[in-house]
Amino acid sequence: MARVINDTCVSCGACESACPVGAISMGDDHMMIDAGACIDCGACESECPMGAISAE
Repeated sequence: MARVINDTCVSCGACESACPVGAISMGDDHMMIDAGACIDCGACESECPMGAISAE
């Protein structure tokens, strides 16, 4: 199950640099996670200062 980023994301990029497989990139409104590439390790969730990332 991939992680998801909700609308409280401020696009700071902390999650992108924490992702070991490069599954996070900038979307139209905020950061987004490629569900096909996500290995569900949770590294991004613990780095998000806004608490905008959770299990899908």
